[in-house]
Amino acid sequence: MQNADAEFKRVLEHLASEYSHLQIGRASAALVEHLQVEAYGTKQPLKGLAGISIPDAKTVQIQPWDRGILGDIEKAIRNSDLNLAPTNDGVVVRLNLPPLTEERRRDLSKVVGKMAEESRIDVRRVRQEIIDQLKAKEKSAEISEDQLHTFEKKLQEKVDKVNLDIETMAKNKEKDIMTV
Repeated sequence: MQNADAEFKRVLEHLASEYSHLQIGRASAALVEHLQVEAYGTKQPLKGLAGISIPDAKTVQIQPWDRGILGDIEKAIRNSDLNLAPTNDGVVVRLNLPPLTEERRRDLSKVVGKMAEESRIDVRRVRQEIIDQLKAKEKSAEISEDQLHTFEKKLQEKVDKVNLDIETMAKNKEKDIMTV
């Protein structure tokens, strides 16, 4: 059961992290900090190569600690799925976030739903793994059949709570996206 709690918590944290990467019209360092930049012969996360700041609500500013990798950062942004055009002034790379269109908002809502469904699938996978472990313990007589049913019932209650949390997170994110 402790494994279940840890796994469910990991699923929720992953979903929150994925939601933070979505562009919803407001600048956020989370939009770019996860990007992998080919620099110094290896791929590295952008947050390890540069300072990321938000000078205003529509701009992300990236200032590398080594100006020699400005082009690499710009290339990583262009090749990403962010659909943003970086501007490089020789010192920093700036990203100006365009206002979201109604169509883009609907597309992002679909992405939110897809991410929520992937999280629910992860929860079901974890539940099945734990049930398999419990059934193996029952088979080897470590736990009784009654204990197995009790554990399954408690596990299902936890699953229901996590699914409710996922649904709440998805609805809140969709509300944020659709708010103009």
